[in-house]
Amino acid sequence: MKPKYEQQMKKGVLEMLVLQLLTEKEKYGYQLICELKEKSGGMFLLKEGTLYPILYRMEDDGLVVSRWSQPKGKEVSKKYYQLAEEGRDTLEELKELWQTFSGNVEAILGSRAGAEDGCT
Repeated sequence: MKPKYEQQMKKGVLEMLVLQLLTEKEKYGYQLICELKEKSGGMFLLKEGTLYPILYRMEDDGLVVSRWSQPKGKEVSKKYYQLAEEGRDTLEELKELWQTFSGNVEAILGSRAGAEDGCT
């Protein structure tokens, strides 16, 4: 498959997937990168330069909130993100949209060749 098509498809679902991962508990960026990779069987291999702008945009939109951890010993401080109430509502809307969208795509991809389309 051509990488540009795969990239375009992935781009459309990243925010929904990040919001879904944050429903479980608060996470820092690298955790999200690892979980996306692991849970997708390696399909979603994000770089920090891809994930962080998404997180910043979602924070600006009120979908997530962040906090800095207090470092212990030689540990460095990490920025944790958690789902805001607005983010939960948006995630539910995105899931509904995804169901409708993917169902309609499947209806077209699975339609019989030469079937009547009803438009004449």
